[in-house]
Amino acid sequence: MVFRRFRRDEQEADWLGRGYRTSDELDHYPDQDEPEDDDGGLDEDDSDHAPEPAGWDVTGSGPWDGAGSYPPGQRVDLGSLLVPVRDGLDVRIVLADAATPVWVDVVSGDMLSGGSILQLQAFAAPKTRGLWDERRQEVAEEVAAAGGHSEEVAGPYGTELQAMVVVGTAGGQPQLEPRRIMGVDGPRWLLRGIIMGPAASRPELARPLEQLFADIVVVRGDHAAPPGELLPIQIPEDTRRALAETMEQAQQQAGPPFQ
Repeated sequence: MVFRRFRRDEQEADWLGRGYRTSDELDHYPDQDEPEDDDGGLDEDDSDHAPEPAGWDVTGSGPWDGAGSYPPGQRVDLGSLLVPVRDGLDVRIVLADAATPVWVDVVSGDMLSGGSILQLQAFAAPKTRGLWDERRQEVAEEVAAAGGHSEEVAGPYGTELQAMVVVGTAGGQPQLEPRRIMGVDGPRWLLRGIIMGPAASRPELARPLEQLFADIVVVRGDHAAPPGELLPIQIPEDTRRALAETMEQAQQQAGPPFQ
């Protein structure tokens, strides 16, 4: 398991995944239901999704709901997310501090030589319907307001956004990077995945990340949570102990603070 510290210029629930950096990676290996009248302010009618294109091999797959049945397989338990283990894909937990995870990155390849990322977060949703139609529109508006652009396209999980987002400036001109922003509505949850890097524009590189996304299990839990709230990500206990031991050893090697 790999941990990366959350940079202060990264927003905890940023739908666009802006501000991602890899230079500060730390390699430490070793709802009671919502109230009945809470519909998140959404209408009861459902919006149509774009049809799924032919040729996708994830039809009839997940993401899966943890309260239902799902196929067996090796997955790392991160609380609200059970993330499949796949050869060639590394799972990295992004931390706000020493103990507070904010999202999960699945990394394909070496980020220093053109690797790609699938950023994962799960959110609480109302009982009556999903959040993705609403959130997708909000994301498109945010992209445009920041100087980028996006379009809705048919993806393997329904309608997704293909976007060019502003990640900085160079010579007074905005720097744009591609993003694929996917969303799947489940029972009282929304799973969002953002593909970054070369896989955002190259389908052959995206396929392993898509297949992993299709096998994720979302554990909503019975606790009450307002629509849009981030579902908690938990560090596995054995990994937490290993991380604590590593940090303690580092402090011992550093010696007492100068007085």
